[in-house]
Amino acid sequence: MNKKLVALAVAGAFALPLAAQAQTANVTLYGRLNLDLEFIKGGQADGSNPVVNRVSSNSSRLGVRGVENIGGGLNAIFQIEQNIQGDTGNSSSSGLASRETFVGLQGNWGTVQAGKFLTPYDDIHPIFGNAPTLTTSIFSTAAIWGGTSIDKQSGGFDDRLGNSIRYNSPNWSGFTGAFQYSTRDSSGNANAGDNGDHISELRHASVESLGLFYNNGPINIGFDWEHNAKVRGPGLNDNAYTIAGAYDFGTIFKSFGFRLGGVYEKLKYDTPTGSITRDFYGVSGTIPVGGGSFYGFWGKANNGNGTAPDGQQLTPGAAWVVKGPDTSAQQWEVTYSYNLSKRTLLYGGYVKINNKANARYTFGINPYTIGVGQDPQAIAVGMVHFF
Repeated sequence: MNKKLVALAVAGAFALPLAAQAQTANVTLYGRLNLDLEFIKGGQADGSNPVVNRVSSNSSRLGVRGVENIGGGLNAIFQIEQNIQGDTGNSSSSGLASRETFVGLQGNWGTVQAGKFLTPYDDIHPIFGNAPTLTTSIFSTAAIWGGTSIDKQSGGFDDRLGNSIRYNSPNWSGFTGAFQYSTRDSSGNANAGDNGDHISELRHASVESLGLFYNNGPINIGFDWEHNAKVRGPGLNDNAYTIAGAYDFGTIFKSFGFRLGGVYEKLKYDTPTGSITRDFYGVSGTIPVGGGSFYGFWGKANNGNGTAPDGQQLTPGAAWVVKGPDTSAQQWEVTYSYNLSKRTLLYGGYVKINNKANARYTFGINPYTIGVGQDPQAIAVGMVHFF
């Protein structure tokens, strides 16, 4: 009985300070549900080419974020965000803090945060990517750009990494920058793809990512660089850089709001038998029509080059990064998105990936399994609600 009284006394002592702190913090619950219906056709390894339909959840999420003014022009910030599998219900990959989760400090000098979040390499994607459909779903232009949807253990870029520290600069007349350092360690409940493991930390594996951007008026320009140091194995380093730009002609021609974007990317991978390099480039256009936006994109990943012998893959079965002829691919898509309200969006469109005989690129978000040299294509219609 005395232990219970002590516990109540301790709880009462903390109650008032915690309540006072809560009154000075601005906490927001937020999220979005993004689901679509897809009709997909893509050749299989056995030679069949069926048309399948599926319902997919695309970067749906639930989160809570907050900011507290701690004086001297300084704010404490936090965010906890989880993935939501809106099509099937949550799975083991959709637990609490499975998406952007961090704590940090913010001032007129910029923002420092620690936790799990996308690298600056992802920040360049909206400059040329399908921003009208939130750069996600099978309409994501990361199907070929950024090393596709593979994780760090397989050589991917544009990843969400745990065990990270990041700095975001303030805005200087349209110029901003960001740098992120991610240790590949075994702390917590580590997943080797997103975070690291004990073997990785023993060889001092790490990821460094740098982004520089200019966004002012009709002009949007970005440069990204990312380095995976000994992530896939001892002595194996991966490097990527992307340059992208866009110009909104709507600021000049008021009756013709056309936005033109372009991108170039260079990937370089080490393998035990030599290097593999790959170039990617693409163009996009966005036109406001009838209260919504048409978006079109074409992008091409060239053949794998470098010093490695022909047929060398980055990882076993990874036919999207291969040295040799006929390893290139092209992505085509056209979509239309329409805002029913400030919080509800409808979209639909068509996307196709043309693979050469020795390539196997597939959709970047919610990938579809195909055989080598096959061409996945899809029609999809979807709805997003923000809250």
